[in-house]
Order: sequence, then structure tokens, then C-alpha cells
Amino acid sequence: MFLRIESSSGVPVYRQIVDQIKYQIASGQLRAGDRLPSVRDLARQLPVNQNTVLKAYNILASEQLLSRKQGDGTFVQDAPPALKKSERVRQVSGILARAAAQAVHFEIEREELHELLDREIDAVRKGGGSNG
Repeated sequence: MFLRIESSSGVPVYRQIVDQIKYQIASGQLRAGDRLPSVRDLARQLPVNQNTVLKAYNILASEQLLSRKQGDGTFVQDAPPALKKSERVRQVSGILARAAAQAVHFEIEREELHELLDREIDAVRKGGGSNG
């Protein structure tokens, strides 16, 4: 599992971790049953505070994307329960709101942003993706 933290980003570090792990699960880079690094190991890799990694893991566990087994580790959940469409839309809307704010800040035009989103969707569906 490779995560990249952008310290200059306005997005909190724990949120960057959450978003990147979600992306890797959605794209198939992380599969059900895959073991994630321990909180301590991931904090050392990034480098960030252990509490930051713990917060990200706890959020993902509360969304039932990860399961945490005391003494055994943290794993991608076998079969996350289906969320209601309204909840899925709410979560994606939040992600897109942050992306839209970043695009405005970077002066990326609407059409270019749409093209970027289309390209990322195509890449995820093919099992790849340019997000890291």
C-alpha cells in the first residue's frame, strides 16, 4: 500500500489517508482480506503522528471498510454492507466539494475538471488509476 501525503494541501492529513485508502479499495488495489500496515508502521512511513493514522483507521472502520482485530491487525473488510444511495451520494459530494475548491484555487476550468474526472473514472474501472 502506497500513500502520499501532501503537506501543502488544505486537506487534513487524516482525511488524505482516508481518501487514499478508499480509492485503493474502490480501484481494487486493496482487496478484501488485505492486511494494512500497523498504526505505528504507517505513521513512521508517512511520517505523521500515530494518532492521525489511528483516526483515519477508526473512520474507515466506522464506515465498515476496515476491520480491526486486536493483536492481529487491520484488514480490508470482507464485504462492506451496501450503503443507501443517498449516503453514497453524500460521501461523493463531499469529496467533489473539496476537489472543486481545489480546482478553483488552481484556476482549472470546469471543462478540464470534467475531463479529469472522466479520466479517473475510466482508470478506476480498468483497475488502475493515476491517483497514488
